[in-house]
Amino acid sequence: MDTRHDTAALPMQGGAAPGRPPEDAAAEKARRRRDRLSRRWQRDIRWSPYAFVSPFFLLFVAFGLFPLLYTGWASLHQVELTAPTDMDWVGLRNYTRIFDDDFFWNAAKNTLTIGIISTVPQLLMAMGIAHILNYKLRASTFFRVAMLAPYATSIAAASLVFVLLFGRDYGMINWVLDMVGINPVDWQNDKWPSQIAVSSIIIWRWTGYNALIYLAAMQAIPQDLYESAALDGANRWQQFIHVTLPSLRPTILFTCVVSTIGASQVFGEPLLFDANKGTSGGAEHQFQTLGLYLYEQGWVAQHLGRASAIAWTMFLMLIVIGIVNYVISRRLRASS
Repeated sequence: MDTRHDTAALPMQGGAAPGRPPEDAAAEKARRRRDRLSRRWQRDIRWSPYAFVSPFFLLFVAFGLFPLLYTGWASLHQVELTAPTDMDWVGLRNYTRIFDDDFFWNAAKNTLTIGIISTVPQLLMAMGIAHILNYKLRASTFFRVAMLAPYATSIAAASLVFVLLFGRDYGMINWVLDMVGINPVDWQNDKWPSQIAVSSIIIWRWTGYNALIYLAAMQAIPQDLYESAALDGANRWQQFIHVTLPSLRPTILFTCVVSTIGASQVFGEPLLFDANKGTSGGAEHQFQTLGLYLYEQGWVAQHLGRASAIAWTMFLMLIVIGIVNYVISRRLRASS
């Protein structure tokens, strides 16, 4: 009996294929592992950025895009706060109704005037403060931090302080006016004084914030420009006019647009300035803004459809402001 075995039929040690050395099998296994890791690495490089930014988009869709679209849909219906799921299609009637409402146009005018009264002095003062802080001063860090203190202060706390300052009978402002021979002013019930008082709260809160934006832009201006202007005999005022302001045109445009958008959405300051009148903005609606008018229609009168139409009207106004900003910025870039 032949006990010899056919060695060609026996498997190779280490699981290698017949006729292939063990070294080649190990190299093939390592190559396949590298290929898998390479494909995994490529997928990671391709999809990881989307995974990192996905929380923002999920939150934006849930709390930004969906409410915006739902508000636009509700603006085309008659819907009340007491029954928000019962919607009756009315088309554009909510829009035509608010445009025929004198209180809407009154709120729009008040928003415009308060925006002008608060934005123009605010940006001028911010520019002056930034110009002063741009030079070497003692305790400059302290002053820069102090500029942000009003911005970090609660609207409720700031409004309460200004209500006391503008009090008719015992306010400090009327006390100072009485010292110089001016009769006391009813800051809450007269139209222009009330709007000036509300604007002063906005100016106090946002001047320092804009000043730091201007300061950061000023520090980015090359010093060579100032040195060249000084060699040409320009004093500090001339350097500010001919060097600083032209270099700050994009920043000035940015702050103007942001301040305009903020002025169109003013809500907390006029609401808290006369808490007894609530969302009416005074006894004769003399400082009722579009934000107060929206809140009054939606949560006091409980007309959610009409309030949604007001919200979308304000949104379209902001889009127009953005388009104007884009056109002006393009022209500034083309002229520079």
